[in-house]
Amino acid sequence: MPVNLSAPRSSDLHPVPGVRIGVAEAGIRKANRKDLTVVLIDEGASVAGVFTQNRFCAAPVQVCREHLAQGRGIRAMVINTGNANAGTGEDGLVRARATCIALARRLELAPEQILPFSTGVIMEPLPHERIEAGLPAALADAAADHWLRAAEGIMTTDTVPKAFSAQATIGGATVSITGISKGAGMIRPNMATMLGFMATDAQVAPAVMQQLAKELADGSFNRVTVDGDTSTNDSFVVIATNRARHAPITSLDSAEGQALKAAMLAIARQLAQAIVRDGEGATKFIAIQVEGGGTGEECRQVAYAIAHSPLVKTAFFASDPNLGRILAAVGYAGIADLDQTKIDLYLDDVRVAVQGGRDPAYREEDGQRVMKQSEITVRVALGRGTAADTVWTCDLSHDYVSINADYRS
Repeated sequence: MPVNLSAPRSSDLHPVPGVRIGVAEAGIRKANRKDLTVVLIDEGASVAGVFTQNRFCAAPVQVCREHLAQGRGIRAMVINTGNANAGTGEDGLVRARATCIALARRLELAPEQILPFSTGVIMEPLPHERIEAGLPAALADAAADHWLRAAEGIMTTDTVPKAFSAQATIGGATVSITGISKGAGMIRPNMATMLGFMATDAQVAPAVMQQLAKELADGSFNRVTVDGDTSTNDSFVVIATNRARHAPITSLDSAEGQALKAAMLAIARQLAQAIVRDGEGATKFIAIQVEGGGTGEECRQVAYAIAHSPLVKTAFFASDPNLGRILAAVGYAGIADLDQTKIDLYLDDVRVAVQGGRDPAYREEDGQRVMKQSEITVRVALGRGTAADTVWTCDLSHDYVSINADYRS
């Protein structure tokens, strides 16, 4: 079961003017499950994306980058689950492009105006003919209030759909923001298998969309990890339909730009944290806060060293305050001139270590009390400067091994 995460309600998700979504059962890998989603975007929208840094990236990632670079104006997305179309060579590119061509023909668009996305098993040919056969049903299903259906349609090993929504006032106008994501394993976004899609009807100039997408990813999806594996298919796409009644945002440094970014970042963080809460076999949600760093980068370096340690993660699963494992991870994080005599370590409100050694007032039962919680904050003070950053992760349980051992069956 996910950690303090419940399934969203369709009534809580705001439609975004200019976006319609249709979902169908195409039998891509398994019968009788939603596995094909189309997102239809009205003309005049601004679209940008951030993709995996894995050099062995999937065919749809390559095609998405090509289509976005051409600047033809993105008008639709097609998303399949059950097959990642990764590790498929030139044949995978042909099949991804064939999917775009098939949808483009039905919508009377250019193939370059379509973005394809795939998630699922790697190194298997994409059954694009099943996708093409399922397109009529997906298009017939298209409606503005189908965000929850889309969140369900992109799931793989997820146990619950992930969708969040909000409204904000920008330039005197009310704008809607709605997003969905999927992911539970092979998660360490480095831009995570994760997919994320967010739309708003705010007016955002095309020139600042890529900056917006990157800053949203950096503040959310690039701060979570389940197992430290960066997927071949990670994609995060941001859509601004430009339908709201306010002046276009031409700079994220403006008051309107900052307000929109803050509202969208809140949704992006909920989506990213939902992936961790639903991490494969997760029983605990863990925030790792590193402060007092010389730079934000070294704070993240330390946080990820802790978050990726199997010894640390299994200790959390067992509720065992074997906290020397955390200090060891801090020490091997790669900061060459780290002074261990300046390091303090906290579990929530409990100070475990001070100036690099066990706090004389620390009691084992206090550490165990915190470790038994379903949500835990680890705070490390490096004593090097004023920088700080946070990474969100989960524990590592028996179920993680079982889920991944049985993934293809």
